[in-house]
Amino acid sequence: MLHLASNSSSRALLLKRFEIEFIQKAPEYNEENIETKNAKDFAYIASKGKLESAIKEFGLTTPLLTADSVILSSQGELLRKPKNIDDAKRILEVQSGSSMAIISAMHYKTDKFYLSDVSATYYHFKKFDPKDLEAYLESNLWNGKAGGCMVEGFCKKYIKSVHGNESTAMGLNVELLLGWIKKS
Repeated sequence: MLHLASNSSSRALLLKRFEIEFIQKAPEYNEENIETKNAKDFAYIASKGKLESAIKEFGLTTPLLTADSVILSSQGELLRKPKNIDDAKRILEVQSGSSMAIISAMHYKTDKFYLSDVSATYYHFKKFDPKDLEAYLESNLWNGKAGGCMVEGFCKKYIKSVHGNESTAMGLNVELLLGWIKKS
């Protein structure tokens, strides 16, 4: 049993899909103060900050797992969680018909073991259908998602090519985590 210190429904879905038992409760942590423009640094700093906050808030009686994701556009723009529907539309339009990288960092800590990882999955998308995009924006499913993107949902039918694990794009490299859970 591990403690998923994240509010992400996608990460919870991944753990269930891989039959990993967990409880889910996120610590108080504000990633808005992170100033780096480097995608890998952002994901690492945010997930590490969540780990430190979780240890302070919950202790380390159960193995802790934290993660964070961000999107890097082909133009080099860091695409974080949209602030509102207009921001979501702008961010998703940057991804439409373009390439991008979804960078996810995770930290898994027990009383005897510590794993830190930063992974990326690369996508090239077809142009998003404007009516489909509007329906997605109205659904509010983009809210709380890095770059407003859901590769397992809205964006799936627009994928032209992918290099990397879908789990990383969903916010957690579960394939890597599995081996370490068994060792710890």
